[in-house]
Amino acid sequence: MPIKTVYIASPYTKGDVAINVRTPILVADILREAGYLPYLPLMSHFWHMISPHPYEYWTAMDMEWLYVCDCILRLPGESKGADAEVKRMIELGKPVFYSLYQFLKDENKWKQATVAYLIEKRDCNISISKG
Repeated sequence: MPIKTVYIASPYTKGDVAINVRTPILVADILREAGYLPYLPLMSHFWHMISPHPYEYWTAMDMEWLYVCDCILRLPGESKGADAEVKRMIELGKPVFYSLYQFLKDENKWKQATVAYLIEKRDCNISISKG
């Protein structure tokens, strides 16, 4: 079965929260244009602004979404939460990807020029390296 739903795991509390929320949104936009259905756990940032809950409330909900998603894309940066999400996906036997390049290449949808254009168009600092 081809991968459709992609959980995007990334840092939130370490560093600039605005940038930490912005980056996965830009990655999700690229994935959506490539035909995937991304899940953005950091969208809870906006929900929390309107209806605050303890940190554990959000992380428990995020862990439940891992059962629904086909794979996880772990974006760079220090994050105990994102590391825990990766660990859970490994336990579930689901694929883990550590770069946008790796994910799209493994899915046979890698078109470097197209993805580079999308990244440039969004003025984001997302690595498309092969590493």
